[in-house]
Amino acid sequence: MVALSFAVLVGVAIGTCLFMAWVLGANSNSPPFAPAIGANAISTMQAAFVIGLLAAAGALMQGGSISETVGADLIDGVTITPLAATAGLLTAAGFMAIGIYTRYPIPAAFATTGAMVGVGLSLGGDPAMATYQRLGTFWVMVPFMSGGLAYATAVTLRREEIPETVGVPLLAGIVGAIVANIRLGVIPDPAADQGTLARFLAQQIGGGPTLVADVTVGVIIVTIVFGALWFYWVRRQVRVSVETGIRSFLLVLGGIVAFSSGGSQVGLATGPLENLFRVELGLPGIVLLSIGATGILAGAWMAAPRLLQATSREYAQLGVRRSIAALVPGFIIAQLAIALGIPISLNNIILSGVIGGGLAAGSAGVSRRKIGVTVTFWLLTLGSSIVVGYGLYQVLAFVIGG
Repeated sequence: MVALSFAVLVGVAIGTCLFMAWVLGANSNSPPFAPAIGANAISTMQAAFVIGLLAAAGALMQGGSISETVGADLIDGVTITPLAATAGLLTAAGFMAIGIYTRYPIPAAFATTGAMVGVGLSLGGDPAMATYQRLGTFWVMVPFMSGGLAYATAVTLRREEIPETVGVPLLAGIVGAIVANIRLGVIPDPAADQGTLARFLAQQIGGGPTLVADVTVGVIIVTIVFGALWFYWVRRQVRVSVETGIRSFLLVLGGIVAFSSGGSQVGLATGPLENLFRVELGLPGIVLLSIGATGILAGAWMAAPRLLQATSREYAQLGVRRSIAALVPGFIIAQLAIALGIPISLNNIILSGVIGGGLAAGSAGVSRRKIGVTVTFWLLTLGSSIVVGYGLYQVLAFVIGG
């Protein structure tokens, strides 16, 4: 009987995890390709298909760090039981469902983080204050980082003394250099769970002397080469046709952001089940990430087309240059969050980028009312999800007795 109850609980937890991942695949991964659709660089159905594949790949290759943070670092003194994980996932999924139904901006990162803090406290755990300070600092900095980067990017693209045949390729070169240094689970690294292309290729050519923080001369050389190749590719495109070149870069940039979105979002669905899968079931982390990736893939393929059509109209009004200005910070900050293991909501980053890019043109591009409503719901989501998660676990523990 106990084994049957445990199996049912595991089934419910996995089902809720899949639902959360489905919602994330449908919602959080749509913005990266919306500008490309608005610029007629790709069709809606093609974009949904590519988004699903790239986001699922990102979830598998980069999702581990944030998943571990959500599952183990948000509370001290206790481990998350299957019942607590179920309560946390149900709470987060409930908030996401409310957001979908009411169309209010409920960030998945805040809903999941708050829910897991609530169930952890309900288990008798202690607040992980160091983690909260780290998350809070990063979350507060996100609007300024995203808005600032978007503003700087938009200003660069608008400056008359910097021709687009130089400005856009230069931006592509910076993105390419960063791509060479993002951590991927499929790349071996003797000193880490995930390796980078730059470090792996540098090791193949000898690496060279270490400069600072374990960065070798070889890593610097590979990074520069990657950036130069991206610069050359985009410059070649824009010299033939500026608009075609920009649309091509926008399409590639959307793919990179979609990949990063999968890596940064899947942990919000899989994190609560980390202890269940790794400790109680004895399964490797890739199994759990595969479940999350499957949900993200299904969500992107089943629901993203409708959202893409809506968001592409909004981005079409922004124009391709402001769209690039909004997406570049999304990629950079998402990768930074993955490296630090900090749960984030990509939509929040993109919104800040849209505002920053708009300010470069003399207008935020988003009404003050919308900004105020969004921030209010961010705060309400974080606080109320803690309370609901705490209470839901108490109810389930009383009813089920575990």
